[in-house]
Amino acid sequence: MLIRIQQDFLRHFQTLPWLARSPDLSTVEHVWDQRKWQMPSCHSVHDLELAVQDLWVHLPQDNIRCLINSMLDRVVACIEAGDGPTRY
Repeated sequence: MLIRIQQDFLRHFQTLPWLARSPDLSTVEHVWDQRKWQMPSCHSVHDLELAVQDLWVHLPQDNIRCLINSMLDRVVACIEAGDGPTRY
């Protein structure tokens, strides 16, 4: 029901022609891609949770700014690529 309401609402707006979950447009995907090599070995779910929280807390703000500032370029690249891949 909620999805139908959302879809009805969005019909009043022009939306982008690709999936909202596109990895090219997801700053979170890029953050995890940058941080995955820093992930320590974890032997329990608790250790994993602590490691992820530590990585997130110590994420350099410059990285976040760079990702935000590149959003316009990423949107343009997605539009130009159509359904194809981008350099992002």
